[in-house]
This record gives sequence, structure tokens and C-alpha cells, in this order.
Amino acid sequence: MVRPLSLPTARVERLRSRLSPRDLAVLASLDRVRLLSLNQIRRLAVTDGSPRARTRRAQLMMTRLTKLGVVVRFSRIIGGVRAGSSGYIYGLSDVGQAVLNTDGPLGGRRRRVWESKPYFQDHMLAVAELYVQLVERHREGTTELLAYDAEPANWRHFSGAGGELVQIKPDAYVRIGRAAMEYSAFIEVDLSTETLPTIQKKSQRYIDYWRSGMEQQWRGVFPKVLWLVETERRRDRIASVIGKLALDGQTLFDVGLLNDGPQILSGSNQGAAA
Repeated sequence: MVRPLSLPTARVERLRSRLSPRDLAVLASLDRVRLLSLNQIRRLAVTDGSPRARTRRAQLMMTRLTKLGVVVRFSRIIGGVRAGSSGYIYGLSDVGQAVLNTDGPLGGRRRRVWESKPYFQDHMLAVAELYVQLVERHREGTTELLAYDAEPANWRHFSGAGGELVQIKPDAYVRIGRAAMEYSAFIEVDLSTETLPTIQKKSQRYIDYWRSGMEQQWRGVFPKVLWLVETERRRDRIASVIGKLALDGQTLFDVGLLNDGPQILSGSNQGAAA
């Protein structure tokens, strides 16, 4: 059963006082991307020491945060039983939301975390991986991560041809700085769970939004729509779908492999503003 959260202010303040800046940064990352694996948390939050030492410190940190009740450790283990605690997945609890003073989904009441289906977790972790890689490149100085908005903060609304309200719901909205340029993109992570007609419908919705001019008026530029996929075969199939769209709309899209996402995002073919 999903129940709204009600926590005494004094308890929230006591919990907050027991958290380090690094703890709070982990909670903020979970609030942003919803789920993170231990490996992803280690790469975001524990950046010094040998890989083995960093993993151990991340394990200890997340065990402590789980016991405090500010995060939830899911029963599923990435990589199977042999992965052990290094394969755990974590999400932000209702208590963690209260500590961060954030609202629940869509600005609603904070809610208790419940288990989601594995394919949905895989999708969220794939989106989170892109975020982690962009943070790593930001630290290295390769590119500057100017913005990363996940759902629902990145949703857009516009009026359809009949005056109806239409939504687009990217997995992420990203802005990257490189030299004197900014590159922006709406991200769609595809794990081959959507049918090609659904891909076509989503893509057409982006074209309709582009034609509305709302994003250009707000941001000064329309971002690229970047489909990121797991295999070259899937990339070719989605590229074929995009090739059937109106010619003027096809230039809005790029399709690439998930592992190439950060490189594509910082390329010269993205939506750019000087």
C-alpha cells in the first residue's frame, strides 16, 4: 500500500544533522535520477583511493544511509548473486525526500518507495548511467555539464492542432558546454521495449513541438532529439523510422549507441547556442 509521508520536523532535522555533505549529494543524485546502482554511486561520490577501497567505502556509506532510512535498497541485484552487495540498487525513500525538503512525483505528496519491475529499473539505470558519465567528463574537464533535467522536470507541454494539450516526456534534457558553445538535447533511451510505431509517434510529437516554436522562444534554440540504443541493429531500425518522417523534421534527430552518448552530446551536430 502506498501511503503519504508525515514526519515530525524535529526528526527530519536530527536526521539531516547526521548526514555529511557527501551523504546529501548522494541523496540529491537519487532525487534527480530516481535509481542508482552501487557502482554508479561509487563513481559519483567516492572519487579517491583504489577501486577496491572506493567500492568498500561506498558499500559502508550506503549501508549506513539504508539503516537511517533515507534510502531504500531494492531486493534485486544487478549482475546476479555473485555480484553481492556491489550489485545493489538504491532509491530515495520518503524520509530522504523529507530530508532534502523535496516534493513527491509531479509536486505531489511524498510517497513511500515501492519496487518497480526489472525492465523499468533497467531503463532508469540506463538513463542514470548517462548522467554519471556526463558528471565524470565534467570533472575531467572534457565538457561542462550545464544542466541535466530528468523526469518530470524536463516534460514539455504545447497545444496540438485541435487545441488539445500535448506532452512530450523525454528521459532527460541535457545542456553541455564546450569551448564557447552550448549543445542541448532531449534524450530518449530505448532498450527495445517500444514498438517502431510508438517510436514514430513519439518522434512526430517532437516535430510538432518544434513547429510550435515554444521551445525556441523559451530557450533560443530547439535541442537535438537523441535516441540512444543498445545495438547497431536497433539503431538502424530507429534511423529507418526517422527517415520516413517529414524531411524538414528529420534533421532534429540523431540515433546512437548508449555508450557513445556523452561523445555525441558534445559534438558539433547538436542544438547549439553561442
